[in-house]
Amino acid sequence: MLKYEAVVIGVSCGGLAALTQIFASLPADYPLPILVVQHLHPSQNEDFFSNLNEHCLLTVKAADEKEAVTRGNIYFAPPNYHLLVEKDQTLSLSVDERVNFSRPSVDVLFESAAAVFGSRLVGVVLTGANADGAVGLRMIKERGGLTVVQDPDSALADYMPRAAMAAVTVDHLLALVEIGPFLAELGKPDGF
Repeated sequence: MLKYEAVVIGVSCGGLAALTQIFASLPADYPLPILVVQHLHPSQNEDFFSNLNEHCLLTVKAADEKEAVTRGNIYFAPPNYHLLVEKDQTLSLSVDERVNFSRPSVDVLFESAAAVFGSRLVGVVLTGANADGAVGLRMIKERGGLTVVQDPDSALADYMPRAAMAAVTVDHLLALVEIGPFLAELGKPDGF
């Protein structure tokens, strides 16, 4: 049995390159669903997801309303929608007000996922130029989940990882090149 049930990732400036590197490290049979908030322009098209699918053995897609969270998938908040996890482990989309000047907001995803998965959640904050994700990562930690932050020295924009580090004592501070292999290890029955 695996220790964790899901991974949530928050990223902004520099996200495409960071996520491409991380997802390339994950095997086709990766057992944990991954939910991602990447700050995207409201008119962003499907090319973003197509690009990631070309470099990843898992299915990368925009999340759909009421879609069940299942293994082997990487779900992204669609442009201009908050992504939330419901108690029945389905996804919900919202056009509520921006949080941290962002919609989608990392904090919204992290807080809803922490309420559902508790100690069986892994929260990851990557490169970005605002503080979105810091409050949500603290909630993941408070609920017993595992917290991972990209080393600011390996981030294109270090503000987001630094804000997360200021909000919570993180469990793992990793360089970008270490995050993919670390997540891959978490997907093994004997991993961490």
